[in-house]
Amino acid sequence: MKARVHVMLKTGVLDPQGEAVRHALGGLGFDGVEGVRQGKVIELDLADGTSEATVTEMCEKLLANTVIESYSIEMNA
Repeated sequence: MKARVHVMLKTGVLDPQGEAVRHALGGLGFDGVEGVRQGKVIELDLADGTSEATVTEMCEKLLANTVIESYSIEMNA
């Protein structure tokens, strides 16, 4: 079983890495990019029967800083 966790900064939290990417894209001639938000994807290989609630607990305790980040979980067999 696999789980994929998408972690992004919450709206309103400054994203200096995203801003650096936006600036670099402009420097490469991609003028239509008005904003970039950068996040991370964490893929977990889990034992069969691991619940989404368990993955949520992992996110809350370690994988995401819930003060400034939000996350979503995709579970696949």
